[in-house]
Amino acid sequence: MNYATGFRAVLSVSAALAALAFSSVSHAETKPVTQTAPALVDLEMTVLAPEGTPLPRFKVDASWPKMPSGMIIGQVPGLAIDKEDTIWLAHRPQSLSFSDLGLASDPPSGKCCKPGPSIMKFDADGTYLGGWGGPEIAPDIDGVNQWPRNIHGLFVDDDMTVWLGGNGTGDHVVLNYTADGKFIRQVGIHGKTNGNASKESLGNPADIWRGNGALIIADGYINKRIVKFDDKELSFEDAFGAYGADPRGGTRKGAFDQTQASSNTDGGANPKSASFGDIVHCVVGTDDGFVYVCDRRNNRAQLFKRTAAGDLEFVKDIVIAPETGGTRTVSDISFSPDGKFVYMADMMNSVIWILDRKTHDILAYIGRVGRYPGQFTWLHSVVADSQGNLYTSEVGTGRRVQKLVYLGTQ
Repeated sequence: MNYATGFRAVLSVSAALAALAFSSVSHAETKPVTQTAPALVDLEMTVLAPEGTPLPRFKVDASWPKMPSGMIIGQVPGLAIDKEDTIWLAHRPQSLSFSDLGLASDPPSGKCCKPGPSIMKFDADGTYLGGWGGPEIAPDIDGVNQWPRNIHGLFVDDDMTVWLGGNGTGDHVVLNYTADGKFIRQVGIHGKTNGNASKESLGNPADIWRGNGALIIADGYINKRIVKFDDKELSFEDAFGAYGADPRGGTRKGAFDQTQASSNTDGGANPKSASFGDIVHCVVGTDDGFVYVCDRRNNRAQLFKRTAAGDLEFVKDIVIAPETGGTRTVSDISFSPDGKFVYMADMMNSVIWILDRKTHDILAYIGRVGRYPGQFTWLHSVVADSQGNLYTSEVGTGRRVQKLVYLGTQ
């Protein structure tokens, strides 16, 4: 529906107010919509484990999040949970179309909406707590703004600082901010990449994890490696590819674009490949010294163990639906707070796999392809809070986040 010039007089005051409320740098003052009770919806679950195996159970809160009136989000390629159980998301305002942004046009062409800031945070009930982001808060180096053209990956560390990467053209940088959006530091420089052996540059970093004295980056849309830096000085420590070997398999030729996310020009997934595929999609560490890497294009995760010397030693392959094509499977990984289960987001099959963390046996999966609560389209991220609830995000045509409420293990 097109609300054209006839609405201009009526909307002029509200549009002016909205312009203040939705400034690209800070949105903390935006008022949320009226509180509503959770609307729990059944979630499809397929059990593969032997009968009687205890499994986590969930329902979907269809009322989550409580997006402020007039605000909308686009593709969500990053989710994080901080130590206070605040839920952070990174979204792509540029993925929204004119039909989504009637209130953002000048003059307004519709009653709704304006995009939320690139980085947003919510409490567990779904109340919006504010946000920030955009080129205005990123430094310029040699006249080039460092904010990602296509944000990808999000991590909030125990110091409550925020890390983000990008996979757009020239996005060879990881940025670090305070919780209220003040720039701290960065790794890499926008527009400069120099291959898998480089100790200074990155190549479209997909994900970030900080812990145990290290900053570990999945340097994975141009390069095919995991790279590790000291988390204080950001000095280079190590880089490795599949099985902990030196990175191999070359780099992507030219810039990444969305059509390559589902391309089969690589011949299909190879879960036994000696190199990572051309999308090293996530890196997730644990408190007990393990590191999981999402080798999405090869339908596997690789598990590593941190040694006493600080190196990462290969442990095992974890193969998920190896025959899957398209966007492939392992896109993100999280864990139940009791440490018993691993949750793996599967982008192509649009499910979350539930694995036993000790054995990594597949026990069940939840969800299915679709656009209703508990269904997924371009499932990208999964994170768990301290109460066992899961949060998911979608990219492509999905463009949403969902909360899966933990009901207990039975």
